[in-house]
Amino acid sequence: MPYETDDYLARHVQTSAIDLQKHVDELLHQAVPADSANFDLYREMLSTVIRMAQADRDRWDAKIMLQTLREMEGAFAMLAQFKRRRKVTVFGSARTPQDHPLYALARDLGHTLAQSELMVITGAGDGIMAAAHEGAGYENSLGFNITLPFEQHANKTVHGTSHVLPFHFFFLRKLFFVKEADGLVLCPGGFGTLDEALEVLTLIQTGKSPLVPVVLLDAPEGRYWLDALAFMQTQLRDNGYICASDLKLIRIATTPQQAAEEITGFYRNFHSSRWLKDTFVIRMNHALNEQAIAELKHEFADLCNSHGFTQQPYSSSEADEPEFSDMIRLAFHFNGRDHGRLRELVDFINQPQHWKQ
Repeated sequence: MPYETDDYLARHVQTSAIDLQKHVDELLHQAVPADSANFDLYREMLSTVIRMAQADRDRWDAKIMLQTLREMEGAFAMLAQFKRRRKVTVFGSARTPQDHPLYALARDLGHTLAQSELMVITGAGDGIMAAAHEGAGYENSLGFNITLPFEQHANKTVHGTSHVLPFHFFFLRKLFFVKEADGLVLCPGGFGTLDEALEVLTLIQTGKSPLVPVVLLDAPEGRYWLDALAFMQTQLRDNGYICASDLKLIRIATTPQQAAEEITGFYRNFHSSRWLKDTFVIRMNHALNEQAIAELKHEFADLCNSHGFTQQPYSSSEADEPEFSDMIRLAFHFNGRDHGRLRELVDFINQPQHWKQ
């Protein structure tokens, strides 16, 4: 959802007769570029820190705040150079040995993704992570490493390079795994891999993360993800703990080529999406023909709170992303709930027969 000012955060900051907000504004006018659209956001950030300083309650809380801000700012700065490159996050076990068939599968996956001009993000460790980076090569690899009290090194592809980003907090590393991903591929692994799989699906299912392709990759004879899906179907779907359409968020692949095709196919026409107040907008590379629009209105009416689907050009409300101004938009009042069905809609608009010639 778009950012909306919180009255609590925006309240005036004062101590005695000193107007701290005035000093905050003076500092920001010196630091922030004159044409920045983010002035109000930076003001609230500084005001939040000042309120914490006024309370001055707990040193541990202050340290957490400091470390979080430092890590996020450093990550934003480092990743800015890769901003317009599509990336795929690959998860899987760090314990997978080099002579295991899954290691070869992950290495081939990294190579195939790189051939499709996709960068490969992993946790920078061994096993599946090392294999995916080995296949992708340094130029197409990003590693989000976790710093631990014991010896911890990134894998040889990214170790000691500008393509590895260290994190102190697991929650921040998880944030960037998802934030930077245009697609996710999950190979078999342990508790961590299952945690990542379920967290990613929860974030997409609840709309807290943008819709991206999620691919579960295993060897052709493997049962890891098939058994996991069987559990989801019988215990989650059949008991009503998830909607049947939620499973549409997942794709199964048994070769690196299938996994890569699932991701590149997702962006065949779909480019990206965003909220503009109460309107959900899908940017597309190709406009839809009249027959496709009519079919959308019939087949996917359940996704709309009102008014149905319309195609529209770039508008001034998207002035913060002018680089996408040449793309056609599919706009509707999305109910914000049925993201599995939204994935089915994306599959529909990606079919060439639905594009205007």
